[in-house]
This record gives sequence, structure tokens and C-alpha cells, in this order.
Amino acid sequence: MSGINKVILVGHLGKDPEVRHLDGGVTVASFPLATSETYNKDGKRVEQTEWHNIVLWRGLAEVASKYLQKGKLVYIEGKLRTRSFEDKEKVKKYVTEIVAENFTMLGRKSDFEPGQSINHVQNNESKIEDEFTIQPNDVNGDLPF
Repeated sequence: MSGINKVILVGHLGKDPEVRHLDGGVTVASFPLATSETYNKDGKRVEQTEWHNIVLWRGLAEVASKYLQKGKLVYIEGKLRTRSFEDKEKVKKYVTEIVAENFTMLGRKSDFEPGQSINHVQNNESKIEDEFTIQPNDVNGDLPF
């Protein structure tokens, strides 16, 4: 039996998505996401915040770059990925990221740009609730408005 690598987070963007365009026209977006929990310690309420590195690819990255902003509340599903690289001093470093497979913007519609009806986006089968649905065969990945 194979294992399960599934991450579900609800948190606030720490900054606007950083978008890069790689060779071959592949788009990647990344941003930090803060999740907080509170608990009582010695009768006092304590808040603990964790920061997560979120990475989105291709069409999902494009949509995130258009609609996500620092401070916005978002639900993210994805998988945990650890990669390594060498820094300038040739020291091997490791970074753990959440590779998002889909996300849902939370909050009121007015929290996002006025007149937009996007609530849920999913990789490969981009879903836009309310009025629009992008089909998987939409090669441009463009939104219909």
C-alpha cells in the first residue's frame, strides 16, 4: 500500500504572490501563508503562528497572481515537498514547501476585487463557482471575462 501525502491549510497570505515565468512558458507563483492557533497556557490565551511556503504551478499560478493578495484568507489543498539546493557558499540547504493542487478564496466577495465571481480554483480542471466554468480542454487557461 502506498502512502498519502495530503496537506490542507486555511490561512492568510503573508505577501502578494511572487510570479516567475520559466523556460517553455511555465508559470510558477509562490507566497508565504500564515496559520494560527490559540490555546490556554497557565490561564493565559496564547497564539502560535506557523508559516508555510506555498508553490503553485501553471494555470493555478496565473489565477493566484490575479486574485490573491497579502492578508487574504485562503483554503489550500496540496502536498508536502522537500527539495535541496546549494547556496552561494556551496552549502547544501533544504526547503519544505506545500505544492498546491487547488485553492478556495474565503471571505466575502467584497474582500476580493469587485464584480469578480471566483470562489474556487482547482488545478487542471479550473472551477469557477457561480457563473463560469473553465473546461479542462481550454488550452489557454484564460478566464472567460
